[in-house]
Amino acid sequence: MNNGFSPQRYLTRFDAREIPHQFADIVVVGTGAAGLRAAIEAAKHCSVLLLSKETCEETATAYAQGGIAAVLDAADSVDQHVADTLKAGCGLCDSRIVRTIVEEGPERVRELLEWGADFDRHNGRLAFTREGGHSRARILHADGDSTGAELMSTLIRTARSSPGIGWRENCFAIDLVTEGRLCLGVLAYDRGGTFLARAHQVILATGGCGRIYRETTNPSIATGDGIAMAYRAGADVENVEFVQFHPTTLYLAGASRALISEAVRGEGGRLVNKRGESFMKNYDLEGDLAPRDVVSRAILEEMAKTRDTSVYLDLSHMNPQEVYHRFPRIKALCATCHLDISRDLIPVRPSAHYVIGGVKTDINGRTTLRNLYAAGEAACTGFHGANRLGSNSLLEGIVMGCRAGRLAGETAAKRKSAPKPLLLKNDREMVAGSELDLTDLENSLRSLMWRMGGIVRNARPLEAALERVRFWQSYVLNRHFTESAAWELQNMITVAELVLRAALTREESRGVHYRRDFPRTDDKKWKHATILRREETRDG
Repeated sequence: MNNGFSPQRYLTRFDAREIPHQFADIVVVGTGAAGLRAAIEAAKHCSVLLLSKETCEETATAYAQGGIAAVLDAADSVDQHVADTLKAGCGLCDSRIVRTIVEEGPERVRELLEWGADFDRHNGRLAFTREGGHSRARILHADGDSTGAELMSTLIRTARSSPGIGWRENCFAIDLVTEGRLCLGVLAYDRGGTFLARAHQVILATGGCGRIYRETTNPSIATGDGIAMAYRAGADVENVEFVQFHPTTLYLAGASRALISEAVRGEGGRLVNKRGESFMKNYDLEGDLAPRDVVSRAILEEMAKTRDTSVYLDLSHMNPQEVYHRFPRIKALCATCHLDISRDLIPVRPSAHYVIGGVKTDINGRTTLRNLYAAGEAACTGFHGANRLGSNSLLEGIVMGCRAGRLAGETAAKRKSAPKPLLLKNDREMVAGSELDLTDLENSLRSLMWRMGGIVRNARPLEAALERVRFWQSYVLNRHFTESAAWELQNMITVAELVLRAALTREESRGVHYRRDFPRTDDKKWKHATILRREETRDG
């Protein structure tokens, strides 16, 4: 197999002189929490163009059940939230970033309330719940388990009311356009064909890459597009070996792999095996409220011990009406499979949920390429370290989206003229891709990553998986496609290789990265980030 393959700089051929241009001061790619919050902030200073892969409502944020962690209760404190985040991050958090995000979080949440966000209340006061790894009940939620949907509704409504924001939905961002290490815009595709979205500043908020795994809670759009685009353009990619697996995903034949919120255990739900035995205390003193990586590995071990395909969530000891009220979406989801969550055991097992690493940024979202920012799950700020604390992701998204949008907006506003016309083109010879079975390739990739690059890792399987992925790259990445499904697959293959390379490099176990052949944490050698960079960054 060819392990020396060098992927091309751009996924498709184009000539900037022959395709339409759309100009804006700032282009934001992605319309989840981070992208919308960035656009809202940037639009205070200049014009913004939002590119949405599907409709603006179809984002990973919309599926978030757990909530937003923020210090808004007098019984809580910034110091406690910081301490919980640092503990979960297993020594790799950037403490300055952690404090900044935790301190700014309450202000961002109050903004959401001012914009009409309807978070759950008890006797007129905001209601908070607790999740694993948190020392206090500080999680805000909406309609029980529909926090992401409420957040999206609020941000979309606010962004729609801004005259400075333009929208292009059902628009696929193919690649970042660069000259050297300067980002000049985005090569994109919609029903009108390929076009260039030119801007002074570009903000990537494209979400994660959970779809590289067979078992995942992520929607179909989570194919790692932003990470792959940034990598091809020469930006640093950091800590992508740290992929968090949600421990409790509904596991029923024919049902979607929807997550069962960690808040279920926070409210008193128990994990049991097929014999009805509670087992988490056998693995961690925190029991059912242990960190997600601990719970995920414990579930795998319990499944192996009991020779079962899942473990089970038991809520039968809880008040049925309170369960129905608190988790209406989960109740409805399980009801479609004839399960009553107040009475029946809910079969669950881990699934890929959140990539902690991503495009490396600073405290304001700036990447290692000029004029390129990243925020949300596509970015790696150093906030989560080696293990994301539950409900910290929406917090990071709105805080870092705001910070990136503000700096990008202020910077772009200083530019007085529109971007100059580009003469750039990519006329590299490419093979037609029409004869490939894209569905088979995608299924093979996702199965491989689940079996050999998943929750428990080892050198030999990682090496074998990397060899296989590089072989696929050798005949997939040099082909010319004209459809988004193919570009998504090319991005998935690119990001899968990055995850495997980083996982092989880090010869220790830390947070969500567990190596059976290196089971201990090694602070002497590995208490630092893993950086991957594409050395060949010439255009064309």
